[in-house]
Amino acid sequence: MQKALVAGIAVGIICSFMGTFLVLRRYSLFGDGIAHVAFGGISVGLFLGVFPLWTAFIVSIFGGLGLQKLRQSTKISGDSAVAVVLVSGLAVGVILVSSSGGFSVDLFSFLFGSILLISNEDTIMILAISAGIIATLTLLQKQFLHLTFNEEQAKLGGLRTTLLNYAFVVLASITVVTSMRLVGILLISALIVVPNITAMMFGKGFKKTVFISMGIAVISVVSGILVSYSFNVAPSGTIVVIAVGILVGTLILKSTGLLQKVDIKTPSKISHNS
Repeated sequence: MQKALVAGIAVGIICSFMGTFLVLRRYSLFGDGIAHVAFGGISVGLFLGVFPLWTAFIVSIFGGLGLQKLRQSTKISGDSAVAVVLVSGLAVGVILVSSSGGFSVDLFSFLFGSILLISNEDTIMILAISAGIIATLTLLQKQFLHLTFNEEQAKLGGLRTTLLNYAFVVLASITVVTSMRLVGILLISALIVVPNITAMMFGKGFKKTVFISMGIAVISVVSGILVSYSFNVAPSGTIVVIAVGILVGTLILKSTGLLQKVDIKTPSKISHNS
């Protein structure tokens, strides 16, 4: 439980931080697409008999870079590019799983999460990677914000937009793979998107939105792990249900006028406030 809580809090923080940029860039399904690519990477690892997380990292990073290249070179929209990458990774994974004799216990743990079963080595790895992601996002926060709200203006301002876009995709891919042990491949997108949608309803500036999102993610993770342990249910599903419950509660408060009414469809307000 101690390892699960520590690792879960770290994952909740990096998912909410990275998710803010993804949601504002209309890349809400990026996490889902990369998670399915990671499924192909995990299948490769299990098929070859190597540690599946390493192959998942490698395949996911290349998948994310391919997604970015596909979007830039062919002018395919972001959601369409994600869909292409998603089905490709899923198809490769299904082929390899069927070739290796079907689903195994290890594969199910990655599909649905296994935060209560992580080892000391897994916990250390998650903490180290989380610290690196938070440090990098904090260091490049202004550059990523320029890309998020006006990529053309950022390019005219002298930013190396292509390199920054690739760096962002790599960070997002690493975040997704690192978070799979918490909520699994099938639910990772929810942990990235739901806390940020909830946080944006408060209509605060970018930094405050990030901190609100982190708070919602951490509350969802901690309470989800404790509830799942007490009632012997899956922690991944419990975490997501609690996060969605917070979202629904926020919507109710907003509809009754207790929250300031804001238009969450236009991220320019967040940019203006920040």
